[in-house]
Amino acid sequence: MMHLMFRGRRPAPALVVALVLGLVLGIIVNLWGRRVDAQSAPVSFVYLQNADTIGVETVTPGQGVVRGALGFRGQPRVEWEQQRQPLQLTLRVFAPGAAESASPVQQFVFRPRGDSMAVDITANGQSRTQVVASKANAVPLMGQSVLHAALMAQYARSVGLTTLPVFMTSGGQSLEANVQFTGDSSVFTVAGLALHTTWRNGEPWEVGVPAQKLRAVRAAGVVKPPAPVKIDYSAPANAPYTAEQVVIPTTRGYSLAGTLTMPKGVTRAPVMITISGSGPQERDERLGSVLPGYAIFREIADTLGRRGIAVLRYDDRGVGESGGADSRAKATSADFADDAQSVVAYLRTRADIDASRIVISGHSEGGLIGPMVAVREPAVRGLVMLAGPAYDGRRVLQYQIGNQFKALAAAKSTADSGLANAMARGADLNAYIRTRTDRMVDSMRAEPWMKYFVDTDPKVTLRQVKQPVLVLQGGTDMQVTPEQADTVVAVLRAAGNRRVTAKVFPATNHLFVPDPSGVPADYAKLKDVHVRKEVLGMLADWVANVVK
Repeated sequence: MMHLMFRGRRPAPALVVALVLGLVLGIIVNLWGRRVDAQSAPVSFVYLQNADTIGVETVTPGQGVVRGALGFRGQPRVEWEQQRQPLQLTLRVFAPGAAESASPVQQFVFRPRGDSMAVDITANGQSRTQVVASKANAVPLMGQSVLHAALMAQYARSVGLTTLPVFMTSGGQSLEANVQFTGDSSVFTVAGLALHTTWRNGEPWEVGVPAQKLRAVRAAGVVKPPAPVKIDYSAPANAPYTAEQVVIPTTRGYSLAGTLTMPKGVTRAPVMITISGSGPQERDERLGSVLPGYAIFREIADTLGRRGIAVLRYDDRGVGESGGADSRAKATSADFADDAQSVVAYLRTRADIDASRIVISGHSEGGLIGPMVAVREPAVRGLVMLAGPAYDGRRVLQYQIGNQFKALAAAKSTADSGLANAMARGADLNAYIRTRTDRMVDSMRAEPWMKYFVDTDPKVTLRQVKQPVLVLQGGTDMQVTPEQADTVVAVLRAAGNRRVTAKVFPATNHLFVPDPSGVPADYAKLKDVHVRKEVLGMLADWVANVVK
């Protein structure tokens, strides 16, 4: 889904990932207060959200290099290595549950070059280098690790800085961090998200992110990361449908894994295919530790299964049990439409599925992909767009990133020195923010998915959709704004498609859960993690009518 329309392909899954942080080698060595003429003992920090253990990070300082390993439950393991001379940050990403001896799925090496950042990317034995614009002297900051932020705070203090230019390793944004120390505590703030650190004898002891109810607590010894959790995709007890685990072939050298829920007692069932939003998504489109219990596609499958309609939901390419990890780095939304077409082709081979009654449903970026599939597959019966975009990616990102700057301006924050200077001199903040966001978006276009997303106007495809379309939207959606639903409807009808139904649900966010504000940074605070019943009801009624 579009957390900042994130895509790596597609954020990092946890909100802790939303703040992409890191450190400079050599700095860390001093922070630990240890001699570095030999390898030092590793130190583990346990990540807690509320009372739940969600991950472990172990850091080992050494001579001229510091190494770390960070693992969150059910998410890819990340190993990092930072060298002092030359200054560079290396990230190695492993599949969830991969053995310690396994090879990384991807490797990234970040090398600062004045006002740019060179990034060496290796995947499937092939390497390429991208050069991305950054702030002068910006340091690469690693995703996911709040411990890195604490260490960076101490570094900034040691060199007399209260602001530090940083380059986000996920997304390629350049920002400035604000650093404040008071006694044995510090606050490191980036993009409005504050990390609080408690220090003992010059070493970090506990790091907290109050807005996310997250803490990283120092352990007495080395702790192993949580074991991967295998998600149970079986049908609930006494459900009027079955859940079959399926393997979906493609023509691209890999298979997709999915779950097909089939209503009992139906000979040839109508079926809906779910297409996920941006970010590496498993078949339920869960949000992990961000919003435990959220699983929009599972709820849709259950609702439709009780109405006699089958649902096929699948793990994205390179995610969960699906193959294709080596092709993710270069894949675009159009490529993911290819995967959805493979699902359509697979369903047409099954005798228990009525191939004339297939409906496509896409959430967020899936609402961009779904229309592509509907145009390529004119025999598809209908299309559901759940918070699908009407604007090109540049406009979407201008809004999302601009909101972050506006929040900083409203709080009179000095976390971003450029914005603070603009406010001090009385500049036109809207014009300033627009210029800054444009530059940030342009700096991200080197990545294939982002370039396609930024340049693609969904309206071009929408004008070609001839099937019945259901457009559902949250009234407080801060990721794909509510008025985009009106634009989608207007474009479809202007192109001659009169079979369009639309509904905007008040106090409902991008996830279709109750939320009066819709601010993505506050998702972790939500009490209700379930899709609104009104949304599920309208979806089920519409699909049942289209396939009858």
